Amino acid sequence: MPRTRKNYAPNLKAKVAIEAIKGNKTAAQIAQTFSIHPTLVAGWKKQALEQLP
Repeated sequence: MPRTRKNYAPNLKAKVAIEAIKGNKTAAQIAQTFSIHPTLVAGWKKQALEQLP
């Protein structure tokens, strides 16, 4: 039985990206707070910064 990818809500991605951009916590701390993998934090931060004007 194949695994399905987990989908995250856009508002969660935005919250995580904002926390990462603030820089008050490390990626590992943010990931632990939101129960996600630390690489997702970096990816969502990068994606948010690319989309900002």
